[in-house]
Amino acid sequence: MNKDKIVVALGGNALGNSAEEQKELVKQTAVPIVDLIEAGHQVILAHGNGPQVGMINNAFSAGVTPGMPFPECGAMSQGYIGYHLQNAIREELRNRGLEHPVATIVTQVVVDENDPAFNDPSKPIGAFLSKEEADEVAKEKGYTMKEDAGRGYRRVVPSPKPIDVAELDTIKTLVDAGQIVITVGGGGIPVVVKDNRLEGVAAVIDKDFASGVLAEKLDADFLIILTAVEKAAINFGKENEKWLGDISVDEMEDYIKEGHFAKGSMLEKVEACVKFAKSKPGSKALITSLEKAKDGIDGKTGTRISL
Repeated sequence: MNKDKIVVALGGNALGNSAEEQKELVKQTAVPIVDLIEAGHQVILAHGNGPQVGMINNAFSAGVTPGMPFPECGAMSQGYIGYHLQNAIREELRNRGLEHPVATIVTQVVVDENDPAFNDPSKPIGAFLSKEEADEVAKEKGYTMKEDAGRGYRRVVPSPKPIDVAELDTIKTLVDAGQIVITVGGGGIPVVVKDNRLEGVAAVIDKDFASGVLAEKLDADFLIILTAVEKAAINFGKENEKWLGDISVDEMEDYIKEGHFAKGSMLEKVEACVKFAKSKPGSKALITSLEKAKDGIDGKTGTRISL
């Protein structure tokens, strides 16, 4: 088996909804990650942070402590998720007699301040509110509030596309030294460039797109996007449902155009994979479950996308 440089994007199902739950759950998450490392692959780990950053934002919005800007909430989530992941991975490595340094990088991801997403906030965060509560928050704080799937109103923030990774040189140095790096957590802290300064903005970057950009810039062989299912599907949930195995970029782009993948669910994963697979000859992208990641690399399962 070839030893590949792999960027792995962990889905939300790999993390818990509270600090204590997460601390236990990442012990299970670490096992298939270390399987890849033990097989000789060079692993760079990314992860989501949706529930976690919302929880932090809610805590500071409760009025007990001063409010916290959203980019800082993202940085906090990167720190404590990375803390749990790196300790769990380190422990699993040592249980197998392996020694690899593991480090988390608090990572800023550059976006374009003219990205059209800033004119159409769409990513819900924070607590569910009644219409009256939402109107009051919007008036008091200037937030954009939208109804979310019949469950109430929530604050929405923009979701701009990632352009660059600010700490890329640091990440490359650690990766080249054989260290395991946890980075672009939650898609990275979104920043815009202002002369010599990076300025945080209230937004959420899709972690799959950010992972794809990272994989391109690290010249990775594989982008693996982990989710709750073993493969992506067309006609999902219908009688003619079809699970996708090895598939070309062209075929997958046709399925995207036909509207087979739901926005906010599988669409972003598929689009990120297609973009990475097109980035250079030999690049491969994989969508599968955490437990099947190693089998997916070996070609035994998963949706594998290539030119």
